[in-house]
Amino acid sequence: MNEDARSGTAPETTWAIRFHETGGPEVLRWEEAPLEAPGEGEVRLRHTAIGLNYSEIGSRRGGGGAAAISGLPLIPGREAAGVIEALGPGVRDFEEGDRVAYGLRRRHGADAERRNIEAAELVPVPGDMDDRTAAAIMVKGMTASYLLRKAYPAAAGRTVMVHAAAGGVGSILVQWAKHLGATVIGTVGSEAKARRILALGCDHALNNREGDFSDAVLDITGGRGVDVIYDPVGRAVWEASVKSLKTRGTLINFGNISGPIPPIDPHLLMESGSIFVTKTALRDFTRTRDEMLELCDALKDAARAHADLEAGKTTGSTVLLP
Repeated sequence: MNEDARSGTAPETTWAIRFHETGGPEVLRWEEAPLEAPGEGEVRLRHTAIGLNYSEIGSRRGGGGAAAISGLPLIPGREAAGVIEALGPGVRDFEEGDRVAYGLRRRHGADAERRNIEAAELVPVPGDMDDRTAAAIMVKGMTASYLLRKAYPAAAGRTVMVHAAAGGVGSILVQWAKHLGATVIGTVGSEAKARRILALGCDHALNNREGDFSDAVLDITGGRGVDVIYDPVGRAVWEASVKSLKTRGTLINFGNISGPIPPIDPHLLMESGSIFVTKTALRDFTRTRDEMLELCDALKDAARAHADLEAGKTTGSTVLLP
């Protein structure tokens, strides 16, 4: 029984975006939602900035995977920054007034003025990082971190391809992979985005709206193909991606912007050069708090990169230091 129930007082409320049924944007409502006292190991957090991720659209539509929902009504949202207002029993590592951020690994609930959240999900926000940046880089930054450092490390001498390279995760991947010494090929959907990723440090920018980009990739790589493809797009780029990989190359799909990739015939993998294909999720690289903090530690210099980007100061390669 929570503290409010024991005292006989009604639970507090918060204003939040909720949906009571899945569907289009019209199902979203701005309404009051109950907010009880923080429980064991939880804190009460007042949000100051909230990040937006594509998986939230999938949640609202009733999708699976990272977008899966467990019950309705649901408050969407997976990452945010804020200030701790109250501590629940057993919380030792934080104090009221602390600035913190999170990129939820297991459940939703960020699109609200206030919420309760497990203290184990939180990381302190450095004093020189603003809340807006902290909220924007948690899920995106940790995703880029595990892709480049765990799933397939980018390094000097390797050629990597980043799909949706001008997006939230893609723009971080481009800068970080370039800093690590890799040759970076980015795909985007417009000439304006192509100019943007070149300014971020991309060596080559390809417009995937113009059709099969694999011939261009093979020209760039001297017929060899790329070592790895980081792909949040899915179905629309699947066939060209397979043709763009080197022998024994790796394709890492971590999103379904255009829909899921089709069922894979293992013989196709062999005939395409004994390539490797995997689908990954952030939750599997942050099973413990220590794993989460390891990924977050690599983001310590992201504030300056994002501030420069937002101010339009980027003229060459903006880097994140792992």
